[in-house]
Amino acid sequence: MSFTPATVVETFAPNPRLRRVRLRVDTPESLAVAPGADCAVGVYFDAASPNNGRTYSVRRHAGDLIDLDILVHPGGPGSVWAQTVSAGDRVGLDHARAWYRPPASTTFQLLVADLAGLPALARIMAESAPAVSTTVVVEALDHHDLDYLPTRPEVTLIPSLDSGNGVAASRLAQLVRDLELPADGYCWFGGEAGASREVRKHLRRSGWTIDQYDVMGYWRQDSAAWDARFALLGPDFLAMYQQAIADGKSDKAAAEEFDDALERAGL
Repeated sequence: MSFTPATVVETFAPNPRLRRVRLRVDTPESLAVAPGADCAVGVYFDAASPNNGRTYSVRRHAGDLIDLDILVHPGGPGSVWAQTVSAGDRVGLDHARAWYRPPASTTFQLLVADLAGLPALARIMAESAPAVSTTVVVEALDHHDLDYLPTRPEVTLIPSLDSGNGVAASRLAQLVRDLELPADGYCWFGGEAGASREVRKHLRRSGWTIDQYDVMGYWRQDSAAWDARFALLGPDFLAMYQQAIADGKSDKAAAEEFDDALERAGL
């Protein structure tokens, strides 16, 4: 794997739960940061090891500088790195990509996230056109998390505090089911994988088509147990995904079929 090298410029805390790492990218044209408001990059803490990395949302991007707002939590290599990295340290970057793609005709959007999706959510809110009516459903732990989000007059904020985020059962799917959604809206979701599946299923049952939502699982509750079970069955499911792509299906459609197959297998 070839990386795009970058240097840490500075670090600071935009709120008590996040650590911002500002990077100067050596050759930004080779990284090609995606233009979507939820764009993300793979960050490899040891450029010699492709196995030691995590993916993070780009909170801001200007020229050769990118800001990553990283959730600080107990354990995990990314959290440890964000809290200990200092100016001058070097990392490798790769796999720049984005998912947020509302249709050009969108006048209403639903944005749903937990703490893992908070940086991407904040950027989407900040960069959305004022003409787009926006409802935000966010699962956070306290008011500091909500204060991190930009204030926009066209935004309706529906917060759920002290739920989800690994501390309690998530309420995101139920909060989405409680909403009256227009037939021609758009939904972006960034949060726990199980909740993402429930939200996507609800949107499909509501008659929304695949181009009306981009629903991503940023993390998974009880991931160690899930990974162990997936290790036994994964190759067959990956083959199904690859065949869907070979058949000419979009990456989004193939990924949705992949997740439906996982659910049928109890994963």
